Amino acid sequence: MRPSGQDTGMTTAEYAMGTIAACAFAAVLYRIVTSDTVSSGLQSLIGKALNAQF
Repeated sequence: MRPSGQDTGMTTAEYAMGTIAACAFAAVLYRIVTSDTVSSGLQSLIGKALNAQF
């Protein structure tokens, strides 16, 4: 039996706001990861890992 007067889930507007926030966060992460600084850092890290002596 469901208690009366309580919300059981998100409404359509809340889903829309959550989707917009997730898309904005993804866009910011994409800009950060594709920036020159991060790209050169990742290339350097991968290069060092491939040239590591075991």
